[in-house]
Amino acid sequence: MNIELDGNNLTIEQVARIADAWDRPGEVTVSIGADAAERVQRAHAAVVDFVARGEIIYGITTGFGDFKDHIIPADQVQQLQRNIVVSHAVGVGPSLQPRTVRTMMAIRLQALLKGHSGIRLEVLEALAAMINKGVYPVVPAQGSLGASGDLAPLAHMALVLIGEGEAEYRDARLPGEYAMRRAGIPIFDLEAKEGLALTNGTSLMCAAGALTVYHAERLAATADITAALSIEALRGTPLAMDERIHAVRPHSGQVEAARHIRRLLEGSQLIREYDPLDVQDAYSLRCTPQVHGAARDVIAFARHAVEIELNSANDNPLIFFDADGRAECLSGGNFHGEPIAIPMDCIKIGLAELANISERRLARLIDEKVNKGLLPAFLTREGGLNSGFMLVQYTSAALVSENKVLAHPASVDSIPSSANTEDHVSMGSIAARQAYEIAENLENVLALELFAAAQGVDYRRENAPGAAQMGRGTQAAYHLIRTRVPFLENDTVMYPHIHAVRELVASGELVAAVESALT
Repeated sequence: MNIELDGNNLTIEQVARIADAWDRPGEVTVSIGADAAERVQRAHAAVVDFVARGEIIYGITTGFGDFKDHIIPADQVQQLQRNIVVSHAVGVGPSLQPRTVRTMMAIRLQALLKGHSGIRLEVLEALAAMINKGVYPVVPAQGSLGASGDLAPLAHMALVLIGEGEAEYRDARLPGEYAMRRAGIPIFDLEAKEGLALTNGTSLMCAAGALTVYHAERLAATADITAALSIEALRGTPLAMDERIHAVRPHSGQVEAARHIRRLLEGSQLIREYDPLDVQDAYSLRCTPQVHGAARDVIAFARHAVEIELNSANDNPLIFFDADGRAECLSGGNFHGEPIAIPMDCIKIGLAELANISERRLARLIDEKVNKGLLPAFLTREGGLNSGFMLVQYTSAALVSENKVLAHPASVDSIPSSANTEDHVSMGSIAARQAYEIAENLENVLALELFAAAQGVDYRRENAPGAAQMGRGTQAAYHLIRTRVPFLENDTVMYPHIHAVRELVASGELVAAVESALT
């Protein structure tokens, strides 16, 4: 499969395909559109002309940051571009996953193909070749302030293009120059504006953000499935999902979550209709559409922001042409990560709340006091001798608590840099990396609830053999879980079962099976 990059039409779904093929690079390739190539060459020609005329332009014939007033002679312009790459490659901490690096490279390529950056087409062709052949620079995860963009991570990426740094290629970590030569990709002496164009942009935060949004949408659907299964295990009522309730408070996410849960429970005999002795459920069941819906809404907000950023020029300065073809170079702040940082902080909170309410449902499943003896304590028959699902809830609680720390907004914290020239920064890559981590924690939290809810459903069906039909969607979810993990009669080694359910969530197999059953 080939994805043509043209600077304008990249989607989150395409980004996910590029990312998922990181270990099979020839399976999904990228190419450069013809119109984009023409725009790139035009902008590069303008930069060559600026330098030849001796114009004073930030980052082309001046230094960077607080060195913006230092004029660079024409014979040092190339050295300036090399210097920004090597001096800005100051990242620390664990290396980003190759999957994330591949995504970042594709997004940087897409931004530069808008044709406002002045970089040579040959350099971008080399970047595309790195993606297609699986040459992934080693990029430390920490060091970006999110303005001027993701400088340090992108500098580590650019190092390999100039034969420096390190890269992973064919399961080996190699010096950058050696990796490029083994892959048959040229390295470059950077020309005017090229080092700045490669390093100055939001590509890491956008990569982590796009992958998080794609993941989060699946997790939101999974959360509804998980909640519906717990509602059956706890003999909850679907009355709180009635569409009339949500029509008079029509937040789109809330309406959709309620509709989805109604469909999942359709035909179930394990739920209860109106009961004057038990008129409504606890909030963790009754308010599921409101909580899940709010999370859906912030995920949609993040998708909107990320898809704009995927198709934006976000370095500085940018080159424009008037109607007569005259070029002008304008300095601005499109590298600033705030348009991604704030949505990523919002999605962090939304995903953390999906985990919070999931843990509360799990707690009800294992606590016979709050589920009124409907299910045995800790979902086991011989309590005391068996601990059952006691520690399953512990793990969920630990993950939820970790999410609460990660959900603190990164974007509200700004530390001035470059001698106070860059005096407000976004921390966007921190927000995006934390969002990705919260999504992974949520995946485990939902798997833990699914694991317990399936056990609870088994007890319900055992005790109500004449009225044990499940809902259309929940039956599909339950059946799939039971193909991977058994009902637990006694204590056993638990973690393989948890991993098995988590894989159903992570792979999308659970959502796909349920959607198939509902069609």
